[in-house]
Amino acid sequence: MDFGFDPADDDFRTEVRAWLREHVPGVSDRRGWERTLGDAGWIGLGWGEGGYGNRTATLTQQVAWAEEYARSGAPPRSGHIGEKLLAPTLLAHGTAEQKARFLPPVAAGTELWCQGYSEPGAGSDLAGVRTRAERTAEGYRVTGQKIWTSLAHEADWCFVLARTETGSTRHRGLSFLLVPMDQPGRIEVRPIRQLTGTSDFNEVFFDGARAEQVVGAEGDGWRVAMSLLGFERGVSTLAQQIGFAEELGRVVRTAVETGAADDPVIRARLVRLWAELRTMRWNALRTLGGSGGPGAPSVAKLLWAGWHQRLGEAAVQVRGARAGAGPADWSPAEPYGLDEAQQLFLFSRADTIYGGSDQIQRTIIAERVLGLPRQPR
Repeated sequence: MDFGFDPADDDFRTEVRAWLREHVPGVSDRRGWERTLGDAGWIGLGWGEGGYGNRTATLTQQVAWAEEYARSGAPPRSGHIGEKLLAPTLLAHGTAEQKARFLPPVAAGTELWCQGYSEPGAGSDLAGVRTRAERTAEGYRVTGQKIWTSLAHEADWCFVLARTETGSTRHRGLSFLLVPMDQPGRIEVRPIRQLTGTSDFNEVFFDGARAEQVVGAEGDGWRVAMSLLGFERGVSTLAQQIGFAEELGRVVRTAVETGAADDPVIRARLVRLWAELRTMRWNALRTLGGSGGPGAPSVAKLLWAGWHQRLGEAAVQVRGARAGAGPADWSPAEPYGLDEAQQLFLFSRADTIYGGSDQIQRTIIAERVLGLPRQPR
């Protein structure tokens, strides 16, 4: 592996840290924050010299930006799906016209995207997609349902995997479509209430919705969709681990305060969590350095999903009986009155399911990396 930070990266990190220190305090409007990031040129650092309105940065500088952003306490990004998923896919598979139309608004933070992949009968098994798209003179008419669609209630656009060939099955006959979300009467978004009481995910119903663009050739959607999933777990994995480290730090501090750290079993568990997190960082750096191989995204997902669940379990374990009670200042007007540890425990239950379940990741590694016989369908 040849992946390290040089003095130029340190200077870049200092610039990033100073900018975030100045602009993060007081941020309350997430959509306005996207425009602030866009105005300063911080969106699309890894797109290269494309002339789409973003500044450029090396891979190590992209890591520095992601890590400092995670450390700064800045709000979760509303534009990350457009920046990290759609944009690299358009750069790889889009036409010149599509790049010129869609990339500048993403870089400016003025158009937000969501991802229309999962369906009630096609979650981790994405090849089971049943949403249909019929070709028309203006493009396509999309009919079907998507689920677990993050940020659909905020998005201006959705990239949708739909079946454009009648009678096709599995990965054949799919197309990657770009659908505007502002279509009253044709698109309905329903929030999904989670265990934590929040609603980060949505159901989306398409009733003859208009799709204006197809990325790649019609029927080539599976290849484009798989390419996009390869972009999903890159530099952002390292930023995610900064957040994990902060969560682990809170759990350790709680263990010390409650005396749980005096228990050698719990202490060993916390040390193991720390060691595993360091291993995940080295694995992510190795992958970015070009040594990951074709199964690297699946390996990374397996590592962090199980780790985060174990952290959630430790978070409530170190609190003892108090983990079952709500905070003293809880108001009935708030969802459930969960504290940070309870939120972490409940939300992390989904980590091994969303984004491709553990079973699917193991199947990918077995079939595509180890060359084992394919799973019977």
